Amino acid sequence: METTRKNVAIEDSLEVANSIKERNKVIVRTSAHGIIANVLLALFKAVIGMTTHSIAITLDAVNNITDAGSSIITIVGTKLAAKKPDKEHPWGHGRLEYVSAMTLAAFVLAAGISSLIEAIHHIIYSHTPEYSTTPLVIVAVCIIVKIFLGRYFVRVGKKVNSGTLINSGKDASMDAIVSASTLLAAFIYIFFNISLEAWLGAIISILIIKTGGEMEFNTISEIMGRRVDSEITRAVKKTVESFPEVHGVYDMVFHDYGPNRVNGSLHIEVDDTMRADEISDLIRRITIKVFKEHEVMLTAIGIYSMNTDNEEAMKIREDITRLALSHEHVLQLHGFYMKDKKVQFDLIVDFDAKDRAGICDHVANDIKEKYPEYEVIAFLDTDYNFSE
Repeated sequence: METTRKNVAIEDSLEVANSIKERNKVIVRTSAHGIIANVLLALFKAVIGMTTHSIAITLDAVNNITDAGSSIITIVGTKLAAKKPDKEHPWGHGRLEYVSAMTLAAFVLAAGISSLIEAIHHIIYSHTPEYSTTPLVIVAVCIIVKIFLGRYFVRVGKKVNSGTLINSGKDASMDAIVSASTLLAAFIYIFFNISLEAWLGAIISILIIKTGGEMEFNTISEIMGRRVDSEITRAVKKTVESFPEVHGVYDMVFHDYGPNRVNGSLHIEVDDTMRADEISDLIRRITIKVFKEHEVMLTAIGIYSMNTDNEEAMKIREDITRLALSHEHVLQLHGFYMKDKKVQFDLIVDFDAKDRAGICDHVANDIKEKYPEYEVIAFLDTDYNFSE
């Protein structure tokens, strides 16, 4: 029986490894398509912009180059994230993608500022655009290509669970809107002889600067150690709770070491009658399933023991839980166990509370007053990734 379980674990691990390799190939291939498309679009728009003396179309070409750069960063990041851990970097090299992303964001900001200066120059010293049918048709085709490219990125991104591709798809859709605005400006000039080129170029430049600023801010936030997306927390918790031996999942702590390099730890509550070998087997099965379904490596799983044969303990637990949650800022009570007139548990107190330790002590004192015959031990816990 034990040999069979080990074989299943090995097969699952190999399946996960192959799945990750295939996922990386899909991301790289999709990003390469994005690079080719954006470079071609940039060349077309640059030629059209210079031919028609349209600053808006020319700056829109710059925007396409930054999109191609984003796809390059996606490829580089995927390659770096796939690099095996070593002695100096036991958690892998995934965070190098964030450093590359910061560099790209700096280039985007520089491009936006440079193009804004150019747009202001054209506002002060106006240039008359020259439109013809062929360039405008090409711009329209570029808009259609961007719409399809955006949908393609989003569809593949959702399929392989890549937030980077999904964001690239949304960005491509936004670019289609920007390109459509340049086309609108051209028609306004043709039919009403009103030139909005320079002003539209300034708006596009500001959008580029805004994009670069957001990229820089988000990357810095990732490096600092931002809280992992609550959707991942809820998904992992749901997976762990799917095991019939698990009565509760608590103390979920996740660390982001780069895209698809999330490590975590948590506590599970199990029957106090489970044997050590049963718990060991359960932990291995949970670790494999969470990594397989969510690409989260659980580096540690702690155990809370649950009173199963003591009805009095179960009733007292329900009462103490209600009493604790009646206090403001108390989010959760868990890890309850009662034995030999001793009651112990963990309390999660909200970060918004001015005196978290004081609230924990206050709750413990209230419980002692109600159950004076018991020794009450309350541990203050932290809301790292609290999920109901």
